Amino acid sequence: MAWVETDSLSFAARHESSQADDATRVLDELEAFRDRLDGIFARTPGDISVVLHPRSLMLALAQPWLPLARLYAAPASRRYFAGWFGSGQIHVLSRPALERRASNVEGSREALLLAPQHEYAHLVVAANNPDMPPPFRPRSFRRYIRWAWLSEGAATYFSGQAHHLRAAVVRRLREGGRPDFPPSASDAQLLGGTVFALLEQEAGQDAAVALAQSRDADGQRRAIEGAFGRTPPRVASDWRDYLESLKAA
Repeated sequence: MAWVETDSLSFAARHESSQADDATRVLDELEAFRDRLDGIFARTPGDISVVLHPRSLMLALAQPWLPLARLYAAPASRRYFAGWFGSGQIHVLSRPALERRASNVEGSREALLLAPQHEYAHLVVAANNPDMPPPFRPRSFRRYIRWAWLSEGAATYFSGQAHHLRAAVVRRLREGGRPDFPPSASDAQLLGGTVFALLEQEAGQDAAVALAQSRDADGQRRAIEGAFGRTPPRVASDWRDYLESLKAA
């Protein structure tokens, strides 16, 4: 199957020729998403290359950091690693591949179809927080793993996936052990967004944006204290109550 390119104002997609309509839809959604983030972040990068892969193996071969990141993730989270990001580019599964990847859990399909927005959100966070990758090198990947709750949490929250992942989060809480706070790298994809959702509920979206821009040099404890205005143990207690409220909803 021949590969072709479809352009929009801020993005250029490479994809199989049979998926031109899906590519146009993805670009339209990314443009709308960029416009929305432009109202809350100082920098929203443009001139971004978007590569739509029809199969998971092609995605993994093109982005070798992705399989490594999946190894750190809990099994329940791995299906949502449906793309990856680099300097000036995002790689993601095509829409048909995302739909095939979805589970029967409520919201799984909707969350996966937001994978392009999730990966672009990573680039927006990095544009406004120079401590966050890309680019990826061994040292920056280690930083990504250490701050996965913030990196993946911000991408999940700002892309809108957090709302659709509620059922998956509840399943994780019922079937897994007691989660760490902040969430470990294994839980970052599913639970990281709940930290931002709790913060928005308490202090508004601007506070969530500020947390996404927390610096590595400040340390995680100071980032949490600065965002929530109280010690991490107190935030952890409130966060666990928030998770329980999701189970009751």
